[in-house]
Amino acid sequence: MEYDVNWKETYKDLIMSPRKALSHVRSGQRIFLGTGCGEPTLLVQAMVEMAGTLCDVEIVELLTKGDAPYAERKYADCFKVNSFFIGHNVRGLFEEGRGDYTPILMSDIPSLFDSGQLPLDAALIQVTPPDVRGKMSLGVSVDIVKSAAENASLVIAMVNPQMPWTRGDSLIDINDLDILVPADVPLLQRESQPVHEISAKIAELVAALIPNGSTIEFGIGRVPGVGRIPQAVIHALHGKRDLGIHTELITDDILELIASGAVSGARKSTDRGKIVTSFCMGTKKLYDFVNDNPLFSFRPTEYVNDSNVIGRQNRMVSINMALEIDLTGQVCSDSEDGNFYSGIGGQVDFNRGAAKAPSGRPIIVMPSTTRDGKSRIVATLSNGSGVVVSRGTVHYVVTEYGVAYLHGKSVQDRTLALVSIAHPDHREQLLKQAIEARFIRREFADVEGKFVVASEDLMKSSFLLDNGTQVNFRPVHPTDEPSMRELLYDLSKETLYYRFMSHNQRFGQKQIQNFVYVDHRKDVAIVGTVPEAHGDDIVAVGRYYLDERTNRAEVAFVVRDEWQNKGLGSFLFSHLITIAKASGISGFTAEVLRDNKRMQAIFNHSGYNVRSQVEEGVCSFRIEF
Repeated sequence: MEYDVNWKETYKDLIMSPRKALSHVRSGQRIFLGTGCGEPTLLVQAMVEMAGTLCDVEIVELLTKGDAPYAERKYADCFKVNSFFIGHNVRGLFEEGRGDYTPILMSDIPSLFDSGQLPLDAALIQVTPPDVRGKMSLGVSVDIVKSAAENASLVIAMVNPQMPWTRGDSLIDINDLDILVPADVPLLQRESQPVHEISAKIAELVAALIPNGSTIEFGIGRVPGVGRIPQAVIHALHGKRDLGIHTELITDDILELIASGAVSGARKSTDRGKIVTSFCMGTKKLYDFVNDNPLFSFRPTEYVNDSNVIGRQNRMVSINMALEIDLTGQVCSDSEDGNFYSGIGGQVDFNRGAAKAPSGRPIIVMPSTTRDGKSRIVATLSNGSGVVVSRGTVHYVVTEYGVAYLHGKSVQDRTLALVSIAHPDHREQLLKQAIEARFIRREFADVEGKFVVASEDLMKSSFLLDNGTQVNFRPVHPTDEPSMRELLYDLSKETLYYRFMSHNQRFGQKQIQNFVYVDHRKDVAIVGTVPEAHGDDIVAVGRYYLDERTNRAEVAFVVRDEWQNKGLGSFLFSHLITIAKASGISGFTAEVLRDNKRMQAIFNHSGYNVRSQVEEGVCSFRIEF
């Protein structure tokens, strides 16, 4: 890229001052403003200075980062704002009922301009100086800016040498512009904020869902109190390898991820080796990094947000924010407490695309509560809350308390999954509301008081088999009921007999519930799982039941037949001992059939003081810690 150093002379007939350029704007017109940190600040300032001569000007924007003086109440007769995504700088306008919000998929916005459904009288944009061919780059904001510039009757461009030249599909021909306003000013910047503690917990859980070689989208939105969770996920990915990026927005957070070696794009199905984005908001460090950098491909929204393009990526992962979700899985992302808060953005585009993609994973993230302690997981959405992602298309939901996989699940199963990742203070109330709403059966009233999800800090672990398979151990969750039922009915008759001392292979609803609804304050139940596309498959279960009179616990465990003789039983027993000792329990007891030699060997070779006696074909063990 080589700039035309004489461009001001070459195109002098197009050059005007900001005020003269804006004198071409008339009352009653519809004006588009460039996006994010690419907002042409000098043109906005000149427009506001002319407010006394203008009336009923409609300002159309996606998301701007400037101060938005045009939104001040004193300019109410001069300017009205129509926003596709409500940013913090204009949110007060909407809270007062003075703004217009157009809910629309980001991928559909360019067609509004192209079709003439939303005709633009003028577009105020910011570009680089022209190169020797007369081409200019839209720099940090290509998104819907390119479509707006192609469709507006009048295009006024602030030409700024401090705008980085970005590669991809970011160019516009100088002959397609009507007025050029030279300006040498710093771009708007947005500093990355420290990661909130809750966001960090959610990010860790999300990172565990992202395999090496995935292509990732980091959503735009933020949640009051905890910030931008999708951006927080970036910090949890530094240990990954061969990640690709296909996302609307990049920020400074991406720089450390690239430096860590996690991003190569080598396994992308399309745009291999490229970070595909449509705009960036950050600091000068980011702008300098993307400047003429072949690693990046800045493309218009109609490409970046096309769900068909997204769906062609192998292992596409979308990460987007929610403000509220009901127990059936309806996701609200653009409003809160009945007020419009942000926008649909690209959430639906990427949710659809990731769902289509081979091994794709659409993920919705949110904290479990609001800043004032109200649950964001609710029985029914609040008045005024709009559904952005429908219950039929939601897949993963992640809070700081865990992961719920909903797609293809019944209302009862998804209700239990969501209750299990709600804040502990709200689970019992949500369970009662779910029963009243008939989302779950009446007999679930019997598990009230037992709906406890244990802390995973002590209880989680992993075991690597000789064949390289990793089995993850964690506390049993109420959402494990379907997997637990499948495990129990998959056990051989011999395994069933050794575990339950019965040949009965029928398990009632109540009995299966007793396996997954565990009061972890007294009892502990651990499951060994391997990840599958639909969620965790349970391959082993271990449990102990505390007798508070003796401070000993009765222990029992079972391993799925095809996973036996791989060391899982010994590891699970050792893991249960670690948990019990940390809880101050003095020992285990166990009842084992005399013919169950493998279980007896695990106890006898545990390294602890073991005593046993046989009576009527049953070995009674007592293991002292």
